Amino acid sequence: MNSNNENLILKMENIDMFFPGVKALKNVSFNLKRGEIMSLMGENGAGKSTLVKVLTGVYSKTAGKIIFDNHEISPNSPLDSQKLGISTVYQEVNLCANLSVAENIYIGREPRGHFGQIDWSLMYENSKLLLLDNLGLDIDVKKSLSFYPVAMQQMIAIARAIDTKCKILILDEPTSSLSDNETKRLFSIMKSLKQMGISIIFISHFLEQIYEICDRVTILRDGEYIGEYELDKLKRIDLISKMMGKEIKEDDVETNVDKSKAKDEIFLETKDLNVEGKVKNLNMNIKKGEVIGFAGLLGSGRSEIAETLFGTLLKTSGDILIEGLQVKIKSPMDQIRNRLAFCSEDRKRQGIIGDLSVRENIILALQAKNGMFKHLPKNKQNELADYYIDLLRIKVSDREQLIKNLSGGNQQKVIIARWLATEPNLLILDEPTRGIDIGTKTEIEALAVSLAKEKGMSVIFISGEMGEMVRTCSRIIVIRDHEKISEIEGLDISTAHIMQAIAGEYHGTN
Repeated sequence: MNSNNENLILKMENIDMFFPGVKALKNVSFNLKRGEIMSLMGENGAGKSTLVKVLTGVYSKTAGKIIFDNHEISPNSPLDSQKLGISTVYQEVNLCANLSVAENIYIGREPRGHFGQIDWSLMYENSKLLLLDNLGLDIDVKKSLSFYPVAMQQMIAIARAIDTKCKILILDEPTSSLSDNETKRLFSIMKSLKQMGISIIFISHFLEQIYEICDRVTILRDGEYIGEYELDKLKRIDLISKMMGKEIKEDDVETNVDKSKAKDEIFLETKDLNVEGKVKNLNMNIKKGEVIGFAGLLGSGRSEIAETLFGTLLKTSGDILIEGLQVKIKSPMDQIRNRLAFCSEDRKRQGIIGDLSVRENIILALQAKNGMFKHLPKNKQNELADYYIDLLRIKVSDREQLIKNLSGGNQQKVIIARWLATEPNLLILDEPTRGIDIGTKTEIEALAVSLAKEKGMSVIFISGEMGEMVRTCSRIIVIRDHEKISEIEGLDISTAHIMQAIAGEYHGTN
């Protein structure tokens, strides 16, 4: 869709961005009209943040052209872009918490009086008027920024952007830590800024919010431009399809005829479970002997739910019950003792310890579970390592080979072996097949099903690849905007139904 060039405040053409060994942006275009709210959408890693950093001078583009307000620009720093009239308010407010509200608004631009001294009275007065007239905020601008909650700090950051005479305001995940009422207030302010002629780039994973506040959307996928669309003409299911690169087909059903069948007993249950900004009012159960999937777009909250169940994130409210008993969780170690295991999606940073051997990596969690004073004998370590190397067909020269020298798929198998050695009742696999070969992917999918069927283990399987979810899971919980919106079971499980559920067009059994 082509935009009217005369009404464009910003035109980014054929933008390339290279990092060593990686092409983060490939021939990306982005158009922004004067006085509109444009959504920039894509899954994590799609290139949204990189594009914004190119626009704001954090990165220097490798190729392409940026036309801002009818002039070609090449900002070399965020200060350059701010002077031009491009301001950014990030999810994590990048102001100085120890300074007053007024100082944060005018930092670097303080009004001066006689002999170049800061005119504090004028700065306080101007700050108060700026907040009151533009945002309807009547607060004490002399107080430290840290005195005010995150939502208020974001408003103060927006006020600073307005006072710098910004023509484009970039809001990067501004609502992720806001309550519903705070979000409504922000949206009201955004509409007022739009009426003032300020153009807004709104980045968010919240689909409902995109459709509520934005005029158009530009979609990126894998660092490439997919297109720009009028939101009132773009169905939600089509937006999801474009983000994921997979079109909906009603007969797109992939089955695994020998899936696990859950037992009647419930192993884990959550009641009204909340983690502020991460998990919203979650009610679900996990039965013994089933592979249950968490499906949703990247950033939807799938991993955050898994981390809360394992104790990496601590709940704000609600309950977690294991075999009917409420449990108190202060750390992951509590859940390890409760026989839970968690294979993180980031095996490089949160999984392997590269300079340790395969044997040492495998026995790590079990040793931690037993405690530092119950050291596993070397012969027991060898026995466990050899058993799981054989069971999972891990390709190693021997058990003492450094794990960093294995392929990604074999590293993943070692991490799974580490947790299986603890004999868990619930195994959480977060993106277990990411970045590994097709053969190993198939092995891991089959392993998840066999653990449930033959060992009676409960398995949570999280994957961005819908086909994997369909093949592996006997029940799928669909997550959107950090809350459960639907469940899909049995023969109803299909790629089409999962994508429709994410878009809010299929509800299954709740």
